[in-house]
Amino acid sequence: MAIPISAVGPATAAWTFLTNHAFVLICLVRNPEARIRDVASSIGITERAVQRIVAELEQHAYLRRVREGRRNRYEVRTDLPLRHQMERHCRVADLLVFAPPDSQLGIGDGPVGVVERPAEPGSLA
Repeated sequence: MAIPISAVGPATAAWTFLTNHAFVLICLVRNPEARIRDVASSIGITERAVQRIVAELEQHAYLRRVREGRRNRYEVRTDLPLRHQMERHCRVADLLVFAPPDSQLGIGDGPVGVVERPAEPGSLA
């Protein structure tokens, strides 16, 4: 028997199933040229928190920042496994199913910040 959504709790619950790291990746796949300020606003966290998350994702090779003039362009490695032992069977690409359709975001035809390539041996031990 399915539980009605209204019985689960309000839409403004204090917690979610996805982390802010996942939300940052989803935002940057959908708009690889997004400003940190815009990502923070979309997620509802501070710019400083987004900067920290971006730095962590870069450090672990999930994200690559490419400088283009005065702007950054982000490339997401969707081929890498998720980090937790209970999630390692999934890839970053599996998170993208949680991204709303482009038509709802008004940003184009599909994921454009995606970089799929085999992981380098020993890159994520």
